[in-house]
Amino acid sequence: MALDPQRPQKLLLMDSASLYFRAFFGVPDQRTSPDEPPTNALRGFLDMIATLVTAHAPTHVVACWDDDWRPQWRVDLVPSYKTHRLVDGSDVVEESPDDLTPQVPLIREALAAIGIVRLGAPGFEADDVIGTLAERHRGVMPVDVVTGDRDLLQLVDDAHGIRVLYTGRGGVREPDVATQSYLHERYAVPTGEAYLEMSVLRGDTSDGLPGVRGIGDKTAAQLIAQYGTLAALRAAVDEGDPALRGARRANLEAASAYLDVAPTVVRVARDAPVADMDLALPRTVADPGGLDALASTYGVENPVRRLLTALDLAP
Repeated sequence: MALDPQRPQKLLLMDSASLYFRAFFGVPDQRTSPDEPPTNALRGFLDMIATLVTAHAPTHVVACWDDDWRPQWRVDLVPSYKTHRLVDGSDVVEESPDDLTPQVPLIREALAAIGIVRLGAPGFEADDVIGTLAERHRGVMPVDVVTGDRDLLQLVDDAHGIRVLYTGRGGVREPDVATQSYLHERYAVPTGEAYLEMSVLRGDTSDGLPGVRGIGDKTAAQLIAQYGTLAALRAAVDEGDPALRGARRANLEAASAYLDVAPTVVRVARDAPVADMDLALPRTVADPGGLDALASTYGVENPVRRLLTALDLAP
């Protein structure tokens, strides 16, 4: 797709694993025999990109990748981090459905053949790649982050045009468009930074983050609103603020060691070693022969065609 210099630029950052897991569980398996290779995640992922490009008209797109889904530096700080997702008997391999695992290399192959940039960083998660690219382009062009992971709501920044298209409820067709007003209305916090600090207090069982006992979304938001920051709340605990008493004080004191390290674990990196590349939408198909072979071998001609149409690329 030739970039029109008059067209407003916009960067779309996709949380790839979040999307292909959603595709796997949401797109029907069309196989007529168990001997056929599974393709539902591949088909769904390609259709998701086509939908996003059509609906949001980005000029730049990145499929952000987990080069390390459970970085050791996070585990060192909070040993329970993502432990429930580990394959039994392993401390490195993530549990994944048997029919999804062989599709992930096909997704990589399809992205490369089409020419859509895929970026990861050694020792970092896709969230960190997203945070780093959002930081690099902050104030340069608007940024839309596509994810089903609430952690990335911390990146919302109206002043610099950074939104999160949260797919957790409506998928890519009807995502929640998270701006600061959305954070205020849904979580009673004013900014992405306040959301991060609220989420530290609340914890996240899906990531193995315990949070502070007895504190959920509502109480966490109230405490951040009352004290302004997590640091100010902790100072109030240390200084014996009489407004903090009983079980709430005891629970905050008991969570002191967790609160020392959790913000570092929850905060996405803004300086991960992500390659500096041209992120513009492809102007031509990178590998037409390879794309044709993949499409015909796995029977995904229709989603490939839909994506090429969305990208305004000749098949």
